[in-house]
Amino acid sequence: MSEKPGLTDEELAAETGEELPDREAMSLINANLAAPVNAAVALNVASDNSVAYANATQTAPINQGI
Repeated sequence: MSEKPGLTDEELAAETGEELPDREAMSLINANLAAPVNAAVALNVASDNSVAYANATQTAPINQGI
């Protein structure tokens, strides 16, 4: 593998950053998780000229606030 070239002085000067928030605002304990799953299965094996249909309706409003 070839080594990737580093940044030039101009590229490095063009990079920007910002100050991180206080440690209290970056709590590791606050774990918000939302994983709506929309699952539907249809199987049509050994059936000539037939239709298999599966439908799953999903409603998962996610409200957040601080």
